[in-house]
Amino acid sequence: MLAEIRVESMRPSLEAINRFDVVRARERFLKSFTFNDTFILEIQNEIAGFYVLKSYTDHFYLDHFYIKTSYQGRGIGKYVLKSLQAHAAETSKPIKLIALVESPANAFYRSLGFLLKRVEDVDNHYLWEP
Repeated sequence: MLAEIRVESMRPSLEAINRFDVVRARERFLKSFTFNDTFILEIQNEIAGFYVLKSYTDHFYLDHFYIKTSYQGRGIGKYVLKSLQAHAAETSKPIKLIALVESPANAFYRSLGFLLKRVEDVDNHYLWEP
């Protein structure tokens, strides 16, 4: 189920850079998936999305963050990310993440104070510091 949400959410961005492959997208997620770091977002008993937040001694890494397309545009992502930023600020740890270069997520992360640190192939690497 979570792999399908990832594929659904990433499809437009991957198609924009001519890299969409449903099998590869699903396998890449499942290969690195860890349940202990995964948080399911539910609205009225339905999965609306999920995120994977890995905690390291000196930072958090937002490995995955996907909202089902039917739930996008409702402020859910902003609410979740602001909550993660508040938690990171309490622990004085920055948050790192990666977004595809052609993804609308880039504008979303920048609007919440994430700074582009480097571009590597098709990935933008971001950092938010408390």
